Amino acid sequence: MTLAAPESTHVRPPGSPGRGPGPGWAPALLVGAGTVAALLWCGVPARDLAAFAAYIGAGVALPGTLVWRALTGGGRTLAEDLAAGLALGYAVEVLAYIPARAAGLPLLVLAPPVAVVCTFLCVPRLWRHWRGAPGRERAPGWCAWALAAVVGYLVAWCVISLYRHPVSSAYVDMPYHLALVGEIKHHVPPTLPSVLGERLSYHWFVYADMAATSWVTGIEPVTLVYRLSTLPMMVAMVVLVAVLGRRLGGRWGAGVAAVGVTYFLFSPALQEGVSFTSRSMFTSWASPTQTFGALLFAPVVLMLAGGRRSWAALAVLLLALTGSKATFLPLLLAGLLLVVAVRGVVERRVRAEWPAAAGLTLVCLLIAQFVVFGRGAQGTTVAPFATMRSLWGSVAGIEMPELASVPAGPLVVLTAVHLFCLACVWGGAAALGRRALEPPMLLMLGIGAAGVGAAVVFGHPSLSQLYFLEGARPYLSVAAVCGVLAARRVPWPIVACLVGMGAGAALLASARDVAGDVLAAVVVPYTMLAAAALLLWRRGFGLAVVALLTGYALPESVRDVAAHVTPKEGERKREIPDGAMEAGRWLRDHSSPGDVVATDLHCRPIRESPCDSRHYWVAGFTERRVLVEGWAYAESTLSRTPLFRASYLDVPFADPARLAANDVVFRRPTAENVRHLAQKYGVKWLFTGRNPKLERFARLRFRNGSSSVYELF
Repeated sequence: MTLAAPESTHVRPPGSPGRGPGPGWAPALLVGAGTVAALLWCGVPARDLAAFAAYIGAGVALPGTLVWRALTGGGRTLAEDLAAGLALGYAVEVLAYIPARAAGLPLLVLAPPVAVVCTFLCVPRLWRHWRGAPGRERAPGWCAWALAAVVGYLVAWCVISLYRHPVSSAYVDMPYHLALVGEIKHHVPPTLPSVLGERLSYHWFVYADMAATSWVTGIEPVTLVYRLSTLPMMVAMVVLVAVLGRRLGGRWGAGVAAVGVTYFLFSPALQEGVSFTSRSMFTSWASPTQTFGALLFAPVVLMLAGGRRSWAALAVLLLALTGSKATFLPLLLAGLLLVVAVRGVVERRVRAEWPAAAGLTLVCLLIAQFVVFGRGAQGTTVAPFATMRSLWGSVAGIEMPELASVPAGPLVVLTAVHLFCLACVWGGAAALGRRALEPPMLLMLGIGAAGVGAAVVFGHPSLSQLYFLEGARPYLSVAAVCGVLAARRVPWPIVACLVGMGAGAALLASARDVAGDVLAAVVVPYTMLAAAALLLWRRGFGLAVVALLTGYALPESVRDVAAHVTPKEGERKREIPDGAMEAGRWLRDHSSPGDVVATDLHCRPIRESPCDSRHYWVAGFTERRVLVEGWAYAESTLSRTPLFRASYLDVPFADPARLAANDVVFRRPTAENVRHLAQKYGVKWLFTGRNPKLERFARLRFRNGSSSVYELF
């Protein structure tokens, strides 16, 4: 593997004039200006935007790009170097922040970027990396505009679905993300901030990035979580998918097509309310762990699948992946093992780099499981057909616990339909032919097969096994596009007609009223379409089948793409009361990071559940550990959830004695029970609504219209 680029015969010092701006600058500047305007319109302070851009640019992307170029020789375009460099910069930042925060010196996170930039400025041999590799390729103008349009669409989706809404009515998991940022801002190793002493068996490295950014820039964590942090990750991911598609497809059109399939092609939906999901990439802010892990994973695949490889860069990225998202290392290991197995059969020997990469991945996977997650599984278990069992419950109206005893028959049938729906999105991979035996393509197919297999084999109380499928989506999309290019024997006008025919057939099938039982009503429309595709396949029209399958997926894809940027009518339900953030920040500013808070707020204000314990905003706004707030995502809760027999939202708190001691202080306070809370659990503050009874036993320090903060005597 190459550790550095070949020496250049012509070296310019930093700042020397180079080539003029390429065609990509205009769309990049246009989208950048639009994004800044949108964020300002949504209330992000200009000072925060400037500080964030400066830190991510100079403190993460710049040193990451320089190191990426030095270790791998750089990519073919500036955009590739910046995107991969940003990923590597994030990895270095997180791995630097963890020991810095553990030592009590979080600003030491700046030491690596400062050292890198100074080194690359002071060492003449490294000056060439400021310009990148000679003979750099420029993406055509149409490609730059197409990718800019995708990024612009994603920004518009973020504005409509998150940015324009107040923090009080955002997605239910956002306070959880905020609480973890506050925890890791002050404590490493972290624990679950909403349950004092509970081990955090969760992928938390993205929150280390946000905590480091907050320390360096002074930006409030709520602004990073709800507005800024995932934006550069999302943009870089679009670029890396395009680069990988171009690298394996041999042309920029393949890169743009790979991005289009990755972000905008979804499974057909032939019956309202029944979705055989192919998982979209629209989790950028709802799941920052997935977004962060996907970005770190992409340059790993890029290096292994055709880029210039570096063991050092690979090791840093894999080590950062251990705590970024639990889904990616297993996917990579599966892909590498497929390469080793198939190439071993085909060539009767395997190049050492593939088993070496698999071994390094396995080591990092073991570190993740036994060090980062502490052997915790967060409720994930082997449960074949769990995804389809959940779907069948909603279709047939079967609820828990009866859902656990549904026979295997309908689940197998629904799984077959699900696989057909996935073929409508990624069926082009079947046309790869002999290209499927090439190591890079085997890696794509292995990652994809592992993602699909995990969605079928594993189960989770909140269907988190589907993140495996989402993680594999870009690589299945690249394989599908490459398959279409490898098999193209049909004129494009005919392909377009077949896509149109498929779309029409899907619309007709979805309009049919199928008589019979529920299973038949769901399965029959898909069976009709599958039969038409199979007839063409048996006649040898491979590309025609792919076009037809894509057409089946087209109507639902158009509806979904439009729906994501269509504002919903009416206001979202407010889940966080007015004044809660003000009270939480007052407590944060008047307490120490080691102080413990008690609260009687455990359940979200909804009617659908007796106690939906996904309540995390007290820990989020105060940045303090809470004795007991919400416990839905605790390992002690998810590990006790019997799959399909009860919802994890209905599982009671694991330590009822602690919960009782906590709540009695707020319901029937006495000097004795308040003293017990302080002495046994170290509680110093009480956070609640209006509760005059507490004033006899604790000092009222803050009160507004919704919240009160008391300090124990």
